[in-house]
Amino acid sequence: MTVRLVGPEGFDWSSESGTAAEVRRIVVAADSEDGVSNLNEAACLHLKNRGLDGAVLHIADGGFALLYDGALDLVVDPGARRHGVGSALAEAALADIDYADDAVDAWSHSDHPAAGRIAERLGLSRDRELWVMERPLDDTLPAAEPSPDYLVRSFVPGDEEGLLAANSLAFAHHPEQGHMTLDDFRERQSEPWFDAAGLFLAVPVHEHSDEPQVLGFHWTKVHPEGVGEVYVVAVNPKAAGRGIGKVLTNVGLRHLRDLGLRRVILYVDADNDPAVAVYTGSGFRHVRTEAQYRGVPT
Repeated sequence: MTVRLVGPEGFDWSSESGTAAEVRRIVVAADSEDGVSNLNEAACLHLKNRGLDGAVLHIADGGFALLYDGALDLVVDPGARRHGVGSALAEAALADIDYADDAVDAWSHSDHPAAGRIAERLGLSRDRELWVMERPLDDTLPAAEPSPDYLVRSFVPGDEEGLLAANSLAFAHHPEQGHMTLDDFRERQSEPWFDAAGLFLAVPVHEHSDEPQVLGFHWTKVHPEGVGEVYVVAVNPKAAGRGIGKVLTNVGLRHLRDLGLRRVILYVDADNDPAVAVYTGSGFRHVRTEAQYRGVPT
């Protein structure tokens, strides 16, 4: 088996041929088999907007390993599984990296047993579980009743600063979401799924209020297969305790139902007991788990 290091020169995520096309082919085959997205949104956006700048890509017949920002994404075509492709790619991707100070994160979006075995051999332990929860978009949706001291409206240009401030404070300790920059927001804004009408902000009624510019927001998303997502719900800590998150969530759910969607999903850390309790109380149920392995490779 030959594992090849791919250079950044000429790597074009949109190319209909070459390495990028092969990576996309592997992803499509694996996604179809596993019923999940094996290459997460952050990885796809990196490849689309920055190519292999700041990333390392190894490829073999039937699989690839992508390393960027200390995160490892490894995807193997179903037809090439159980032949050591995943192990060879993981070892090649991590072989020459100095992790004296930082650990590596590796996701298994399908929580595949093979991923656990590879992680164990590399010295990575199961560190985090992300739950996917879902509920129907039907007549059982709760009402959305904002307080008189704030209003809920859709995003308009100029809201970026307030939105990012609320996001940064709400997710100050979150490993991914809390680091969203204006460039990150712009990248998502340029995606086909972005719809300003589905990005809801809670803002003070009085324009000159001493309150934050954005009290909270609910960013909804519609997947190509017609499934809605509670993409991000954030409440500025300075506005906590007023039920804003619940109102924003309910506004977004009703918006997705009004679009004709019949089902909505969300992602939440399995150990975030308060959030899981809120979503369970809102009619969501746990349907599958994604696993993250973390450690210093041995």
